[in-house]
This record gives sequence, structure tokens and C-alpha cells, in this order.
Amino acid sequence: MCSHYLVDPVACTPASGWEKGQVENQVGLVRERFFTPRVRVKSYEELNALLLDGVIAYAKAHPHPEEREHTVWERFEAEREALVPYAGRFDGFHAITASVSTTCLVRFDNNRYSVAASAIGRPVEVRAYAGRVEIRQDGRIVAEHERAFGRDQTVFDPWHYVPVLARKPGALRNGAPFKDWVLPAALDRVRRKLAGSAGGDRQMVEILTAVLADGLPAVEAACAEALREGVHSADVVLNILARQREPTTPVTILTPESLRLRHEPVADCARYDSLRRAL
Repeated sequence: MCSHYLVDPVACTPASGWEKGQVENQVGLVRERFFTPRVRVKSYEELNALLLDGVIAYAKAHPHPEEREHTVWERFEAEREALVPYAGRFDGFHAITASVSTTCLVRFDNNRYSVAASAIGRPVEVRAYAGRVEIRQDGRIVAEHERAFGRDQTVFDPWHYVPVLARKPGALRNGAPFKDWVLPAALDRVRRKLAGSAGGDRQMVEILTAVLADGLPAVEAACAEALREGVHSADVVLNILARQREPTTPVTILTPESLRLRHEPVADCARYDSLRRAL
């Protein structure tokens, strides 16, 4: 992290706890200025945005400790061009190797997280960030979740289990990953309409499987178009998707000069009329 941000750390002397008092004082000062009374936020992003607004407002309103005729913000603006450019967010995480269970789950920090069904059978790398968990296999991201900080919690992503539904379509109604699954409006309407028909689960699985190839926006648009026409079967939705796919551009083959005809034949259908008259 120090190399990433070009910071030169200064370590305290071992067994000399009094040397870190200044750091502790600064932490207490920030806590008193910007987090009193105690704030309530829903995410780290909201907390950081609140802190940034508070720091800028304080810098614009208070004089610089050495140059009292200028504010802290004015001196910062004057020095901005001489500062080291921001190198972007540091990719700091705690990584461990884990195995994938037959139910597409990976255990980390006393909680379980789902991964793509294709990851079963081989180890994965779990990267734990401050607020999220990223799971990779062979350099490819097979799952990404918000980090859970409780115990014995299971965090599902229903899309990880869509390939499994092809073998067990009934799990769409009873499976734990699909409980309270919030789908886009058109997909949800199609799901409710198919729920009361014979083979409805299998048809819905076919539509959901199409999302893996065509993407959620395309399938959502196809479902909306089918509903406008008063139909909702999987065959209709998949047919609409097939018609919306752009045809592949044919490859143009250039004829080498050595293979070009010096006297190219001319299509003349009148020659057939002359043959008919001759007969």
C-alpha cells in the first residue's frame, strides 16, 4: 500500500507506546469534529461521502494554522499542482484458498457465499475486501457479494443456480436461492403467468437460461414485447430473442490478382432463347 500511494511510513519504537499519542489525538479530533453526534449510514460509500463533505467544509471555513490570512482550503488549492497524482484505489484484500461444495457454496469467515455452478469441483481464491467478497477461479470472477459480518449466514445469488435449474426446474418454486428473488418487472409478470400452467417451471427456466447468453436487458425487452402481444410462453420469448439478434457480418474474401479472369463471362439469358428457336 505504501508503494502504491508513495507513502514513507515512520514506525514507532518497539515498547514505546507514548510515541503514538499524536496519532490517537488526531483520530479523536476527527471523531469529535465529523462524527459527533454519531452518524447512521447504509454503506461505506455513504460514510466516505459524508466525511469528504465535512472535511472540505471545515477546510474552507477555518484558517491555516501557520498562514492565518488564508484558509486551509486556499493553501491546499495552491499546493495541488505540486502533489503526487492520485494512483487510484489500492487493491487491498485478504486472500485464502477455499473449496466449492456441491451446492455451489464457498465458506469464508463463518459464512457461506454462492458461486457460479461451473466452479464446482475445483478450488477458488476468496478475496475479502472491507465491504465485499470476490471469488475467483483461474483468474476469472465466479462470484461477487456484499460481505456478511454475522455468523452462519448464507448469501445467495440466484443467477449462479440457473444452469442447475435445467435439471431440476421444480427448484425454481422451492429452492432456497430463489426465495424472495426480485426479477425485473416483465420477467416477473411472465413468471407469475407461467406459474399456473402445465410445464410452466420448465418454460421459465428456458427464459432464464437465455439471460446467460443474451443478457438480462435483451430478455427483459423480449418478455415485455411478448406481453404486449398477449402471450407469455417460452417459445414466443425465445423466438423474439432470435429475431433481435443481429446477423453476423459475412466475411469478404478478396480475390488475388493472379486468380482474376482476364475475360470474365457475361450473364446473357438471351442465349437460352436462341437455343429454343433452334429446336
